[in-house]
Amino acid sequence: MNQVPLVIKLGGAALECNVTLERLFSTINTYQASCQRPILFVHGGGYLVDELLEKLQLPTIKKQGLRVTPADQIGLITGALAGTANKMLQGQALKAGVAAVGLSLADGGLCSVSQLDPELGAVGHAEPNNGSLVTQMMQLGFVPIISSIGLDDNGNMMNVNADQAAVAVAAAVDGELVLLSDVSGVLDGKGNLIHQLTETEAEALITQAVITDGMIVKVRAAFSAAKALGRAIEVASWRYPEKLNALLAGNSIGTKFTP
Repeated sequence: MNQVPLVIKLGGAALECNVTLERLFSTINTYQASCQRPILFVHGGGYLVDELLEKLQLPTIKKQGLRVTPADQIGLITGALAGTANKMLQGQALKAGVAAVGLSLADGGLCSVSQLDPELGAVGHAEPNNGSLVTQMMQLGFVPIISSIGLDDNGNMMNVNADQAAVAVAAAVDGELVLLSDVSGVLDGKGNLIHQLTETEAEALITQAVITDGMIVKVRAAFSAAKALGRAIEVASWRYPEKLNALLAGNSIGTKFTP
């Protein structure tokens, strides 16, 4: 039985679909009734932040895909991600019978966070630190749900990119990482799923225009994550929770990116 912790990063769009979340956590609950593989989630929730800032008539500014987070907005963003999004996910998990615990990157010293770039404001970069608290929780049968909000050494709140946060969390607990998004993985020129890719193979597909547009960014980010973690990671879709049992058992349901 696979006892390596499985770190599941939930893409922001999944948070908008209650039906998907219900099926996802129901699958987790059924799986845990017979198997004891440690599982945890890492999440963002950018759409909630966008909605909140729009209601408050505050601008949303992004640089290189990262949200510029002024000091006077970090409290609002923390409330949306570590508060609303985290408790919404925890609520869906509890409703499905999953013993979920809502956490942030700071809890138990899970990740060390420092400012990424002064021009981005309160945006942080996470490094793995101490996974012992989260590991103990998983050993007791709990499922941690971790927001991408952290604290720096001075106690300042920091907004961390959720994909990057998931890499740091996976390293902290020595786990396998799956990025659940709205895509099933990488498709070849005939529309068939490619089950495994090396960086060389991926760059060749980019040159051949098989991998195009936004998928190029996803693919390159996935390889960066795999190299940072030092092990293969998987990109799969949250749209098919019924396939999750295979994933939990250690089988691939999307595209594996090998460093």
